[in-house]
Amino acid sequence: MIAAPTDAEILARLLYRDGMMLVIDKPAGLPVHAGPKGGPVLDHHLDALRFGLPQPPALAHRLDKDTSGCLVLGRHRKATAKLGDLFASGKVVKTYWAVVEGSPAEDEGRIDLPLARKSPDRGWWMKVDPQGQPAQSEFRVLGRAEGLSWLKLRPLTGRTHQLRLHCAASGFPILGDAIYGTAGRGPEAPPLHLHARAVSVPLYPKKPPVAAEAPPPPHLAGTLRRFATDTAA
Repeated sequence: MIAAPTDAEILARLLYRDGMMLVIDKPAGLPVHAGPKGGPVLDHHLDALRFGLPQPPALAHRLDKDTSGCLVLGRHRKATAKLGDLFASGKVVKTYWAVVEGSPAEDEGRIDLPLARKSPDRGWWMKVDPQGQPAQSEFRVLGRAEGLSWLKLRPLTGRTHQLRLHCAASGFPILGDAIYGTAGRGPEAPPLHLHARAVSVPLYPKKPPVAAEAPPPPHLAGTLRRFATDTAA
């Protein structure tokens, strides 16, 4: 469990702000909502992100606890509803970086595997299921080194654990994935190497999409040094 961040530390991770929405760089290891085990959660810091409005912002989507990077929030009810519609309709472009074990056979491609809940008693755990909800993800290899690959991932649908399960089911699990990967659990296991690198939100009809980009967290940045490819990709 990570140490509880301060409001000031969360404010320092603000990537974008206007009258309708915010984008923050969510730390890896910080859940967005409270769970049965307690501990620090992003919800506890939303009041610090009001910036003068009467109510705190609300999440327009979610990231897994161990996934870092761009997280979009609506600043009031109307904005949150509009953002939710954009995410649900697939109009928001989300770009992730991941380091995976092994390597795809091709330099780029699309994964098309429907997903369903693993079982009623396994919480958010998912499985590939031909009868499940359609799920598609695009990938591009940015680098290969030392038995690992650095991928750019774009989910075309928004299923729970989609990128994690798509990579694992395709033979290249995300490094540090304790649920779908091979690294296992415990203090010696690496952190999850999945980062919401960028987001593009077409919020305003007559303006370019709102774009934000989050730097890789320290554990991912350290692993990316193994790759010779330019990290500006």
